[in-house]
Amino acid sequence: MLTYTYVSKGNFELREKPKPVLLNERDAIVRVTLASICSSDLHIKHGSVPRAVPGITVGHEMVGIVEEIGSAVTNVKVGDRVTVNVKTFCGECFFCKHGYVNNCTDKNGGWALGCRIDGGQAEYVRVPFADHGLNKIPDTVSDRQALFVGDVLATGFWAARISEITEDDTVLIIGAGPTGFCTLLCVMLKNPKRIIVCEKDESRIKFINEHYPEVLTVSPEGCADFVLKNSDHGGADRVLEVAGASSTFRLAWECARPNAIVTVVALYDEAQTLPLPDMYGKNLIFKTGGVDGCDCDETLELIAQGKINTEPLITHTYPLSKIEEAYDIFENKKENVIKVAVDCRK
Repeated sequence: MLTYTYVSKGNFELREKPKPVLLNERDAIVRVTLASICSSDLHIKHGSVPRAVPGITVGHEMVGIVEEIGSAVTNVKVGDRVTVNVKTFCGECFFCKHGYVNNCTDKNGGWALGCRIDGGQAEYVRVPFADHGLNKIPDTVSDRQALFVGDVLATGFWAARISEITEDDTVLIIGAGPTGFCTLLCVMLKNPKRIIVCEKDESRIKFINEHYPEVLTVSPEGCADFVLKNSDHGGADRVLEVAGASSTFRLAWECARPNAIVTVVALYDEAQTLPLPDMYGKNLIFKTGGVDGCDCDETLELIAQGKINTEPLITHTYPLSKIEEAYDIFENKKENVIKVAVDCRK
């Protein structure tokens, strides 16, 4: 089968590999219909994910059809259309039982797909712990509508949930990449008093203004003053940092009011400094870490109800055979790209 493979730092290649087989009674084999390119794939390519294993097939955001299941799998059956969770988790360890599936202690737990084991930018993928990692797609929801459920939408939903947003809040979202857009959609479900999105890319600002006119937008240069003028208590009540740069990390806590919650969703290429003397007295609460993808059934139901629509974020679609061109478009932000879907069907 055709796969997109991590060879070495800076080097991905289209390669033929054998079709995966069941290795455990809790596994499933999924025939991938659509996958997507994620910024985390670029982090692997650039050598920013040390745990990524050379030789693995990349890709951790995908949907498909269950082709084969292990004898212990009960929640899905052959022929089901499913989303694949970016996190594989056993469901039995301390962290899984408490809902912290990102910290699953099993050797195949956490971010394994497309990082430590073969992922889904391929015709087929093996999914460990299939009863937890696969979610059936409702009949009224298309593959394109469901594509982001297992990763960037799960991230946005989780970020909005842990930020404890109320209807009285001014919420600042820093970054309007694919995860930022999904975070925006999930924050909108909370009906806060105001939402402000800070983004430097003019085409993405235009996209927000056209699709979500009730959302306020601002560039990073003017963000601090804009938030101050458009908030009630000297800054944003909730700040969600989804951009992942040193400047945006600092901007996040600078724009927060005293006693605010700052939720850091971004994945950084390098360590960040927490300048405690500069922020002394703000009494901020920081929430950080990787997404815990426990809400996929709920997000699928919200999509089916028409309350979440991520399909406009798919601006480009390429066949798997042309995935190198797709990466070039996505990585270099050509043609006003937001998210690229990869059709993995023959």
